[in-house]
Amino acid sequence: MKRRIVIIATFLFLLGLLGLWGCGSPSSDYKSTEHEQSGLKYEKSMELLYAENFSVDYYEGGYKILTTIPNEREYLIVPEGKEAPENLSEAMEVIKRPIEDIYLVASAVMDMFSELDGLDTISFSGRQADDWYIEKAKEAMENGDMIYAGKYSQPDYELIVSKGCKVAIENTMIFHSPQVIEKLEDFNIPVMVEYSSYENHPLGRVEWIKFFAALIGKEEQAEEIFDRQSDILNKVISDKKTGKTVGFFFITSNGLAQIRRPSDYIPKIINLAGGKYIFDQFGDDDSKKSTMNIQIEEFYNAGKDADYLIYNSSIDGGVDSIDELIEKCQVLSDFKAVKEKNVWCTTSDMYQQSMSVGYLTEDIHNMLEGKSEDDMHYLFPLR
Repeated sequence: MKRRIVIIATFLFLLGLLGLWGCGSPSSDYKSTEHEQSGLKYEKSMELLYAENFSVDYYEGGYKILTTIPNEREYLIVPEGKEAPENLSEAMEVIKRPIEDIYLVASAVMDMFSELDGLDTISFSGRQADDWYIEKAKEAMENGDMIYAGKYSQPDYELIVSKGCKVAIENTMIFHSPQVIEKLEDFNIPVMVEYSSYENHPLGRVEWIKFFAALIGKEEQAEEIFDRQSDILNKVISDKKTGKTVGFFFITSNGLAQIRRPSDYIPKIINLAGGKYIFDQFGDDDSKKSTMNIQIEEFYNAGKDADYLIYNSSIDGGVDSIDELIEKCQVLSDFKAVKEKNVWCTTSDMYQQSMSVGYLTEDIHNMLEGKSEDDMHYLFPLR
């Protein structure tokens, strides 16, 4: 027995040394010694309330280390006019300020840069001008301040290299084309992957604005923007639960119903808004996918008694009426929400509006409370 206690105590002691015991990221003591061999002196870490998949650490002299936790990549941000310390880890990516000529592929991040007034740091887009619903991004491309440089799997290497691209910002789709990461890094272009979709709490997605704010030096603005969305959401979730059920879905071209997995942020927003996601009986897997396709019979059995339906327009541009929706899926005519005309549709720009979590939660709450469409940002009723 004594031997077992000694083993457990030793194990917990070692966990403490490694910064793995308890919640959150490694302790400040660990951070202070982690990079001291390179001469970096740790000062503090960014305080995060919800996000769990990145960290930002500050060091003397204006140096920062940004870390994306799922793939354990570290990026040293070097202040303008200074050099990177010697003896850095070979795995450390070095990005010198000023940060400019970014190749932005992760569409969810464009809204963050737009909110930060940081679009002037982006020179290359992974989408064409017509593909953007973010007006400032569309205008920048139409004015020539931002140019199309190929989608994530087929970058225009010659263009982005010749124009001095400093960093490429991708989403997790890039892992389907690992050769692109290798080639960009061969050209000394660091590749950042944003993992906002991995966050458990909807506000964790919004909090990723702080990561990119640290990249371009706009942390104060990011705090203000995040606080606004947080205040909106917290005001909504302080109200009582309505007990009403909501189905969020899309009808695919091959006649399947695409729904959100219970772990996705949309079902969580529905629950926070005072409703209950009606497809929560469908399990999750370890794929990190936000959606799943189910047969129409399963869709009917699970969703026919939903109090409200929300059609996801982000893929096919949406529908304009209940009749048009029924044309896509005949069984919907038997759904309670359709009979009672409690059917809504998302606006086409919702997917790209990554900073909209507070407003979307407020919209769903207003829908459940029977308020007018005039009070909505990203939802409109189908008649």
